[in-house]
Amino acid sequence: MAKSDGLGRRSFLQNAGMTALLGAVSGGAPSVAAAATSAFAPGTKFDFDTPYNRFGTMSTKYDSIIRQYGKDSIQVGMGIADIDFKAAPAITEALRKRLEHENWGYVDTPVITAEITEKVVAWNKKHYGVDVDPKSVVVTMGVHPGLIATLKTFSPKGSKVLLQTPTYNGFYGDLTASQTLAEEVLLKKNADNTFSMDFEAFEKQISVDTNSFILCNPQNPTGNCWSQADLLRIGEICLKHRVVVLADEIHCDFVAKGQKYTPFASLPNKAVVDNSITFKAASKSFGLAAHKVAWFYSTNADYMKRIAVNHRADLNTLGMIANLGAYTPEGEEWLGQLVDYLDGHTSFATDFVNSKLPGVRTHKPQGTYLMWLDFSEYAEKIGTAKMADDYNRTRAAGTPMLSKEQMLERHLIKNARVHLNAGQSYGKGSDHHMRMNVGTSRKTLELALTNLASALTRPPSMYRRGGRGGHDRSCSLHSARVRSRLERPRLQNCNRALVKSGQRWNSASVSLAGRVFRSGMTCFARSCR
Repeated sequence: MAKSDGLGRRSFLQNAGMTALLGAVSGGAPSVAAAATSAFAPGTKFDFDTPYNRFGTMSTKYDSIIRQYGKDSIQVGMGIADIDFKAAPAITEALRKRLEHENWGYVDTPVITAEITEKVVAWNKKHYGVDVDPKSVVVTMGVHPGLIATLKTFSPKGSKVLLQTPTYNGFYGDLTASQTLAEEVLLKKNADNTFSMDFEAFEKQISVDTNSFILCNPQNPTGNCWSQADLLRIGEICLKHRVVVLADEIHCDFVAKGQKYTPFASLPNKAVVDNSITFKAASKSFGLAAHKVAWFYSTNADYMKRIAVNHRADLNTLGMIANLGAYTPEGEEWLGQLVDYLDGHTSFATDFVNSKLPGVRTHKPQGTYLMWLDFSEYAEKIGTAKMADDYNRTRAAGTPMLSKEQMLERHLIKNARVHLNAGQSYGKGSDHHMRMNVGTSRKTLELALTNLASALTRPPSMYRRGGRGGHDRSCSLHSARVRSRLERPRLQNCNRALVKSGQRWNSASVSLAGRVFRSGMTCFARSCR
């Protein structure tokens, strides 16, 4: 470890992640560029087993579900793709040292992004054997802004963008922002519930107004780590038809034992590689999604020059500091242990789902910490299609329609107290599927799976139902359209009291609610949200 006195610039940046504080503080104030101390020693065992409570932290994964469905509606959030662990100590230490400065003015962006670039280049070389030209790297505010800028560059308004579905639902938002249209190509579903590319269908979908293809590798939500042969063939098709490949490889650090992630930029065909841009970030690897720092690069200097016209990034100081803390020897060791830990999770969860969740099938993902669950048999058993039809036929005016997957999502919240992502947002081929995030402690994972097993093995007659159309009572709270937010807590309390007493939301209870809440809300007994 570097000594605290006489610390060189490079050594300081690598150990403290404090590039933004270079130079003397004006007015004779003492320099804040002091080396961060670390207790890290090679072989340190990091704790991922202790459950980490994220309730009450404004977490999208937990608190937004509570806000939507009510207090105590879930025990486990297994939806949005972030992880339930304390950050790597190196990240926390880098942020702590920066916080000591207590000034949040502009930073010297070229300097700090140069340091991030240096770490990104070294990481890709060490772990994936890819030589990334540092001059080609653009640090941006997340993968989405980078993708949007690139789509605006290569895909005119109204043109088509190829997506292999099921795929990451966030891509559809990028298409909306760039005013482009999705051209969905179904992945082949194999007998063992795994997926593969359909090259023939892919090429047939390319038309004169198809200019871009967003490749997801590893694939979210299916968990595929595409082979070199797959990537070469898809890349050759795109090159032939002048379709630019946008390779989103944000989950690349999570690869199961015995599997391999192949960077698109590592392919042995230079022309294919030159027809691509790669997008990466530390956000999934180190749980830094909200810090909004990512990067993209290409071997094609002309492509990067053209993208620059449409790209702007106002970077977050703490996000950049956090990234510098992540790409340290301690951060590397932390991530390596986490990858091994979560690989054990996906093995455990795969066996559990296939053996103890009747009517549900899945496969062990090759990459990511996400699992793609096929609920087809179970959804048919409980009639989610009819639930959705009944709801959509009787829903209150102005309220959105719900899919059968969203009805299943609500069913599982009520009966298992577990939130999974509804499959319909992941494009074609997602019918009756749900996405499950296993990036949590083993105890929390076991709780979620046990809850699901209990709910799925319960006879249909035992599901708590109420209202019309056989809606389960998870929808009872959301059958009330609350006009005043101030009245929501009282509505929730009333709902819980009714459930506790065994009552149902019928016309009488709605009338009661109306009297209790007077003019503050209106209840619709036949609707659920």
